[in-house]
Amino acid sequence: MGRLHLGMNADKMAKMEVKTSLLDDMIGVGDMVLLEPLDEDSFINNLKKRFDHNEVYTYIGSVVISINPYRSLPIYTPEKVEEYRNRNFYELSPHIFALSDEAYRSLRDQDKDQCILITGESGAGKTEASKLVMSYVAAVCGKGAEVNQVKEQLLQSNPVLEAFGNAKTMRNDNSSRFGKYMDIEFDFKGDPLGGVISNYLLEKSRVVKQPRGERNFHIFYQILSGASEEFLCKLKLERDFSRYNYLGLDSARVNGVDDAANFRTVRNAMQIVGFMDHETQSVFEVVAAVLKLGNIEFKPESRANGLDESKIKDKNELKEICELTGIDQSVLERAFSFRTVEAKQEKVSTTLNVAQAYYARDALAKNLYSRLFSWLVTRINESIKAQTKVRKKVMGVLDIYGFEIFEDNSFEQFIINYCNEKLQQIFIELTLKEEQEEYIREGIEWTHIEYFNNAIICDLIENNQTGILAMLDEECLRPGTVTDDTFLEKLNQVCATHQHFESRMSKCSRFLNDTSLPHSCFRIQHYAGKVMYQVEGFVDKNNDLLYRDLSQAMWKANHSLIKALFPEGNPAKINLKRPPTAGSQFKASVATLMKNLQTKNPNYIRCIKPNDKKAAHIFNEALVCHQIRYLGLLENVRVRRAGYAFRQPYEPCLERYKMLCKQTWPHWRGPARAGVEVLFNELRIPEEEFSFGRSKIFIRNPRTLFKLEDLRKQRLEDLATLIGKIYRGWKCRTHFLLMKKCQVVIASWYRRYSQQKKYQKIKSSTITVQSYIRGWKARKQLRELKHLKRCNEAATVIAAYWHGTQARRELKRLKEEARRKHAVAVIWAYWLGLKVRREYRKFFRANAGRKIYEFTLQRIMQKYFLEMKNKMPSLSPIDKNWPARPYLFLESTHKELKRIFHLWRCKKYRDQFTDQQKLIYEEKLEASELFKDKKALYPASVGQPFQGAYLEISENPKYKKLKDAVDEKIIIAEVVNKINRANGKAASRIFLLTKNNVLLADQKSGTIKSEVPLGDVTKVSMSSQNDGFFAVHLKEGSEAASKGDFLLSSDHLIEMATKLYRTTLSQTKQKLNIEISDEFLVQFKQDKVCVKFIQGSQKNGNIPTCKRKNNRLLEVAVP
Repeated sequence: MGRLHLGMNADKMAKMEVKTSLLDDMIGVGDMVLLEPLDEDSFINNLKKRFDHNEVYTYIGSVVISINPYRSLPIYTPEKVEEYRNRNFYELSPHIFALSDEAYRSLRDQDKDQCILITGESGAGKTEASKLVMSYVAAVCGKGAEVNQVKEQLLQSNPVLEAFGNAKTMRNDNSSRFGKYMDIEFDFKGDPLGGVISNYLLEKSRVVKQPRGERNFHIFYQILSGASEEFLCKLKLERDFSRYNYLGLDSARVNGVDDAANFRTVRNAMQIVGFMDHETQSVFEVVAAVLKLGNIEFKPESRANGLDESKIKDKNELKEICELTGIDQSVLERAFSFRTVEAKQEKVSTTLNVAQAYYARDALAKNLYSRLFSWLVTRINESIKAQTKVRKKVMGVLDIYGFEIFEDNSFEQFIINYCNEKLQQIFIELTLKEEQEEYIREGIEWTHIEYFNNAIICDLIENNQTGILAMLDEECLRPGTVTDDTFLEKLNQVCATHQHFESRMSKCSRFLNDTSLPHSCFRIQHYAGKVMYQVEGFVDKNNDLLYRDLSQAMWKANHSLIKALFPEGNPAKINLKRPPTAGSQFKASVATLMKNLQTKNPNYIRCIKPNDKKAAHIFNEALVCHQIRYLGLLENVRVRRAGYAFRQPYEPCLERYKMLCKQTWPHWRGPARAGVEVLFNELRIPEEEFSFGRSKIFIRNPRTLFKLEDLRKQRLEDLATLIGKIYRGWKCRTHFLLMKKCQVVIASWYRRYSQQKKYQKIKSSTITVQSYIRGWKARKQLRELKHLKRCNEAATVIAAYWHGTQARRELKRLKEEARRKHAVAVIWAYWLGLKVRREYRKFFRANAGRKIYEFTLQRIMQKYFLEMKNKMPSLSPIDKNWPARPYLFLESTHKELKRIFHLWRCKKYRDQFTDQQKLIYEEKLEASELFKDKKALYPASVGQPFQGAYLEISENPKYKKLKDAVDEKIIIAEVVNKINRANGKAASRIFLLTKNNVLLADQKSGTIKSEVPLGDVTKVSMSSQNDGFFAVHLKEGSEAASKGDFLLSSDHLIEMATKLYRTTLSQTKQKLNIEISDEFLVQFKQDKVCVKFIQGSQKNGNIPTCKRKNNRLLEVAVP
């Protein structure tokens, strides 16, 4: 039991142990400054050992070495953020969060501007490291709606810049092809206010050409993969990658990369950062124009003067580009075929051959994309810049290309490596400066440290007189024939004696026979190693020339963004001065960057790529060794170890090692420095191995620190043994005391139990004896009571029998007496009745018959009415059921009751009608009187309600003119067919009936054709058959009758005739004559024509047809 408890408590203590130093549970060496022995092999082995145990971060003092694991690790969770928050830099295992927290706390608490320099080659994880730094700072700084918005905008600027500035390379699927420096601005509380982004040297040559196995910038593939078909159609693009010459097809798809999802992410990020919809549209239109520029191809054409010129093969692509950008097609086409050179007051226009045209096309694509990228950075800066003008603290994050050594190194690699030389120079300077400042602050004597100063290499490149960049600019500006070979020749003349410059064509005889150095190349011995540069393309890439004709064509675009990207194309602002070269621009940018970095406290993250396969768990020692060399990590360790390898404040040092001295263990009551002095004197550590600063102890050799750690480990084991011994003794004593106490408790409980059992037994016996005695007494008393009860019951029974006999005798006597009295009463009643009947008989015989008849008749009538009440029919007026009469003499009464009931229920039914319903039924009743049994069409119209307004004249804008012309209320509006007088054909007209007029209007235009007052309508004629033809006869001599009567056809003939009849009667007080006949005369101008209706089969089905037979006869065939 004791061992089990001991084991459980030991586990509990192990779980409760808190890590207070990176020396605890250290895998390998967490800080390379403590590495023993220090050489290249031990450095690499230590990194590999930590990498194999998923420890991807290692320190060199305050510098973080980060190895790309090429997989996700659970070390970036919110819990990890909280673990490293507000903790000492060396308190926990090496982590990028520790450096981020140290930089942020220095900025917030000590008011020191910070910069975090992230370097390493492509694929080493620089971009991810910068994201982790920014995400950590965003997580630990303040909260609030405005602060969260600023943080979100700062974080969302990354996806936008990555889409437009990153690409897939052989070494990295998301390689930054530009340098980025972001200044994040904070207020006095440490809350972010905004930021400013600077970009350096976008690799714009990638727009027009990519090495095999690499891709163009991400945004081209994202648009084609993620945009909708409608959006692609607006951009005049197709989803097929193979349609575009600027896109490499061998690596168009990347495993694990979803370009469509990334496109949606970019659009969302642009919206969050603050891009307006029209700005986003303009950006994508420029990207589409760049993509389509690659599809423009040229063909040679000879002119009459013998000069070669170029022509565009297919102008469809050019036309679509001009539609996208708003450029006149002829202007852009000329810019691709001619070049205008201006000198003072003269202009010379020359034709471009095919090679020059292709150069112009690619130069335009590169410049267009490069300027778009710069505009994006500027636009993002406008959104994320701090809105307040208060004093701000700044944290800069630099994510820039690492040192590059390829098989073929050109102008881009030369510029990148120059930038890394400058960063290495400032790194050494700031590291030494930091060391010296700490020594002075702590009162330690500073000793000079020997190190390699790469200022000589920087001078070789940037010297204003003899530097390579200066000579390249001079060569580009020199009149006459300028080529890459002339530039190399000049280098060989000026730099031949420089110890870090090598060329086979130089005056130095050392390299004349060096076959590894081609004639068209030169080699520079950088701090990271020798790099050979191919001189081909240096002059053109440094010139970065864009013909003025193309700039002016772009400025003339109706596209606001493109016009803003080419301000030099404005004819009013023509500048004949040559634009600065790419090298001079980059040199100035680097100088500004270095000046900016020197004003801030530096923090370094050195990124290393473990293998070229982008695979997890693979550690290529040769590749890592190469990166260690060119990053100068061993040099960095030697600088840090040149003085004192390890330093630590007195308080944590005493807290960690106090158990090694009896005087300091377990508690030291005095100052921490005095305790450390006592501790080191007790351990007899040589005085030359350490020094006491004002707040820190400085240890010179890592062996001394490891000796302290070994002593501490041994002492911890001894203390653990002692604690275990004391704990086991305490456990045994506690167990013994517990058993003793248990024995006493058990004994007392047993004695109590024994006495309780004895008492229960005596009590049970006593209760048994008592119960027997009480039972005997109860039975004796019961017998006595039963005897007494039986005696009382016998007396009661005898008395009851006697009383019963007496009662029966009395009852018998009373019954006999009652029978005698009843017999007397009956006899007396019969006698009185006989006397009355004898007196009344003579009066009854005279009136008995009439009385009986009246009574019988009354009973029959009462029965009749009661039966009628139960047999009444329903209240529906059309219900013709009525009960049969029961007696013949009730015939007339029965009929009268039926009539009265029918009238009553009709009145009840009418009372339910509204005024509108009454009007409808009155019209239906009028129609019944006019057409029932006369017109075959009438039965079909009975069930159809009379609507009147079949055309929505007031709501249809088509009939606005007709509505304005008619001021009166419209009673009926219907489309009718007007029969032509000449051939019998029908034409559609609108028939309108108002209170005073009948109108016919054109159905299409709404123009009124005829208007007839109701007083001029004399008669309406129609057939008796199932057709809709009717004639409206007009008064002879009236103005409307000049053209004759109207012969019309309608689907609502009954309704129209009825409403016309009622309206005429209402207005003229005269009944309109309705003639129903299969033959009637119609007045057509001066002639009368007979309209005759006949039966016949129709080709058109059930539709009647009208046909003019002769001048006097018009036949209507009715099916």
